[in-house]
Formats: sequence, structure tokens, C-alpha cells
Amino acid sequence: MLTRLILAFAIFSSTVFAQSLRIVSTAPSITELLYALGLGDRIVGVDRFSHYPAEAAKKPQIGDYAAPNLEAIAQLKPSLVIIPTNPVQLRQRLEALHLRVLELDQEGIPALYKSFRVVGEATGSRDRAEKLTRDVQSQLAAIQAKSAKLKQARVMFVVARTPGSLDGLMVAGEASYLNEIIAIAGGVNVFKDARSAYPKVSLEEVLARNPDVIIDMGEMADTVGVSDAQKSKVVGLWSRMSSIGAVRTRRVHAVASDIFVVPGPRVVDAAQAFFTLLHPEAK
Repeated sequence: MLTRLILAFAIFSSTVFAQSLRIVSTAPSITELLYALGLGDRIVGVDRFSHYPAEAAKKPQIGDYAAPNLEAIAQLKPSLVIIPTNPVQLRQRLEALHLRVLELDQEGIPALYKSFRVVGEATGSRDRAEKLTRDVQSQLAAIQAKSAKLKQARVMFVVARTPGSLDGLMVAGEASYLNEIIAIAGGVNVFKDARSAYPKVSLEEVLARNPDVIIDMGEMADTVGVSDAQKSKVVGLWSRMSSIGAVRTRRVHAVASDIFVVPGPRVVDAAQAFFTLLHPEAK
């Protein structure tokens, strides 16, 4: 009987604690995680790029996640502000305003799982966080098991470049979240030897590495409202580079989706999208 009472009290306390939270999210990945943990109604503010799920776009905005408006955050009277690892001492600046801050590293699959658990602990959602972690692990393992039976494709993922041209190319490198997802989906990142997460590369380097598949998100950082015509123009930019295998075989894909650049619960969607692009022969 005593054990049951203690358990019931713990559950009650956790529920009351969660209901009292007022959370500000400063990055889309954090917003998506909070919703996945059933904490959407506890969010009182988000960054301007948080638009998934649709309800997130209706929340008060606190500016850009790289440089949020501290005054706007303070006015929301949050009990918890969750931020991504930030090089501009954002945590210290928020703590100077006497705000409780949780800083998350989500760059990489192991770090992503850890972030699920850390947020679960901080918000009284431990069980949901553990379930989310197990579900994501299981689904990624299933995709990897499928891809292991297929021929690997050599891939380049473009995250940025000069609009309307093939200059200023920035691609996914070894330290990026994308590098791991590409591998799970059965691809080999042609720039995986680049130590930085998103190195700048020349067109000559691309020609030398000759990827089988090019996935280009370079002009679609703002993913909302991107048309098929815009995507076609991006594919057209590469058409003059016929010496690249991906161009010759028409395997240049323009994409515009947060799943590729927001490291959160939709990592499974990203892996499945990569799998589909890399293995069109798979049923």
C-alpha cells in the first residue's frame, strides 16, 4: 500500500510540475521535441523558424534562434528557456536575467537521443522521452537494415550556396547530423572526410569527387512556400556540369524541408526521405 501511495504521489507531483511550466523554445528542433513529448501547451514562445507542427507558428515569437530577443523572452515570464548549444554565450546572458536555462547539444544521433532524455528529465516527461528514444532508435534501425542490402550511393548534400549560381557551395561534412543520416539510409557522403560540420567547397572539388547523387537545399533555407518551379531552377543550375555522374543520370534533387536541417524527432522522416532518393529501385 505504501509503495502504491508513493508512486501515485510521484505521478501527481510530476503532472502538477509539468502543468506549471512556461517554456520558451529558441530553435525549431527544440520546439518539435517539446511537441513530441506532449508539452505543446506549455510552450509560451518560439523562434521565428518554428513552424512545425502548425500550432507552433501561432505561438509568440522571440526572434531568430541565433540571436533571440532577450527582452521578449523575459516578458513571457518563462520558468524554463531551452536553447541549442550557442557560441555567443546565450545561456549566460539569459541567466543574468535570472531565467532558468537548459542548453542542448543536438548535433549527431547520440546527442539527439541524449537531448530527448535531458528535456524529459527537466520537464517531468521522463517516460515519454524514453518511449520517444526507443521508437526513433527502432525505426532508424529498420531503415538501416533495409539499406544494408542495397548498393551504396555516393552523395553530396548542399546546405548553402550563392543564390542562382554554383558558387559559394557549403556541404554536409563529417561532423554534421546529415552525415550520420545519409549513412543510415545507405549512402556515402563524398565530403565525409571534411572535419567541420558544413565546410565550404569549390566546384572543382565537386567535380573531382563526382557524386552519384546531389541533394541541393542551397536556396531553400526558408522552407515555407517553396514551389516546384523554384526547385526546377535549382536542378537546372547543375545541368551544365554533365561530367558529374549525378547530372548525367539525372539524380540531382532539390529539396525544401525542415526534416533535413532540424535535428529532432523527425529524424526518421529524414532518413526515410534519403533512403527513397538514394535507392529508387527499392520497393
